[in-house]
Amino acid sequence: MALGSFDIDAPRWDQSTFMGRLKHFFNITDWRTALLPDAKLDEAKALVDSCRAGTLPPGTTEEQLHYAKKLYDSAFHPDTGDRMNLIGRMSFQVPGGMAITGFMLQFYRTVPAVVFWQWVNQSFNALVNYTNRNAASPITPKQIGVAYVTATSTALATAVGLNLYTKKAPPLVARWVPFAAVAAANCVNIPMMRQQEILSGIAVTDENGNKLGHSRRAAVKGITQVVISRVTMAAPGMIILPIIMQRLERYKWMQRITFLHGPLQVMMVGVFLVFMVPAACSLFPQRCSMAVANLEPELRNSIVSQYGEGIRYVYFNKGL
Repeated sequence: MALGSFDIDAPRWDQSTFMGRLKHFFNITDWRTALLPDAKLDEAKALVDSCRAGTLPPGTTEEQLHYAKKLYDSAFHPDTGDRMNLIGRMSFQVPGGMAITGFMLQFYRTVPAVVFWQWVNQSFNALVNYTNRNAASPITPKQIGVAYVTATSTALATAVGLNLYTKKAPPLVARWVPFAAVAAANCVNIPMMRQQEILSGIAVTDENGNKLGHSRRAAVKGITQVVISRVTMAAPGMIILPIIMQRLERYKWMQRITFLHGPLQVMMVGVFLVFMVPAACSLFPQRCSMAVANLEPELRNSIVSQYGEGIRYVYFNKGL
């Protein structure tokens, strides 16, 4: 293939299948890309832009274009093309998530520790949710503040309440409290941080990218899928790891190295997240679709009046 006709925005893998999306997200959530300097990322963006403009530098290879697109997708927002903050990128989910989740699982016994680590986690989640929102729907600083406070309060109330409630419960049940708090907070944090999409709707297009209007129902569908993905992302590590740790702690050698329990859990969470971040992101297509028949009556009527029955589905970026 002549590189002059290379379509850098064409999916490298089939996005209609789970395996195709899994390969894609393994590629762009690679935690190693989070270690690269901004200058390297900007070089990748420049190459992507050159390819789109049909002005590739002489000697550019297809492998270089694929790598540049990988860096571009990992660090630049799909709606705005702006470089995302480091902590909010999906490529930072493994190093950031493994540290926070590992310590949440380790320090679950006392209320002060529960409060501190849930606050840290919700601060991290709020930044990730804001960074990966559908940027076509702006959100005000006041809305961001309300979303952050609401989600953090939900996580703390759930964690502290369950922590006190499970004092007499089996030890394993108490170890699962952090996951219950994280799941509950995700159900609040994501919709609140992206509330403007629900209130005003998100842009929907036809299959060729032509804008057709804004839909609140599309926003609800996209955000619901993101909530499911985020809970799924955290579930295996936060449910299975407590079982592993409880069994390991029965051994005397494990009891002699209690100071290593925290770092050990951080490392094990990292192993889970290396696989679960791309797997959870792959559950649903990022370019989500919705039948015109399921849209709000006013938008549906508008599309039918302009295009007849020729358009059966609309498409939109659900975010991550």
